[in-house]
Amino acid sequence: DKARSAGEASERVNSTMESGGAGEVRHWNADVNGVSLHVAEQGPAAGPAVLLLHGFPELWLSWRHQMAALAARGFRALAPDLRGYGDSDAPADPAAYTMLHVVGDVVALLDHLRLPKVVVVGHDWGAQVAWHFCLFRPDRVRAVVALGIPFFPRSPRPMAEMFAARGDGFYITQFQ
Repeated sequence: DKARSAGEASERVNSTMESGGAGEVRHWNADVNGVSLHVAEQGPAAGPAVLLLHGFPELWLSWRHQMAALAARGFRALAPDLRGYGDSDAPADPAAYTMLHVVGDVVALLDHLRLPKVVVVGHDWGAQVAWHFCLFRPDRVRAVVALGIPFFPRSPRPMAEMFAARGDGFYITQFQ
């Protein structure tokens, strides 16, 4: 049942392993916030948690080198495929992709892992998610690193309209 609450999240361990500089990358899924999120994890489970949020159109794999470096230094690197990407669920309804939903997934994942606070690192789209995670739940953030995207408040214009103004060559419009 995909509608399980964060408190009832279940973890399904996937036997797939990837080589890493500091142990293996462990792959698993968590049923949180009404979706199944694929998570890649590397490093000691007791280490300080660093949550790595990928950009568009990327996956957890974008963080593989950083995960190995963090794990080698004793950190627990967690890189989920965000809602709609990779091996995570992709709800059919476009209304299921609001920032509240995506940040809700992050919060539910932390609840599932019983992590009260994390360092959150976001690139591109993941940086937007990281900024909003800080705004919505500052109590869950130790520190934030945003790569490539500064914080900008919500525009009165729809994002699709803003992207369209950049022309057909703008990379995000290629995926619409």
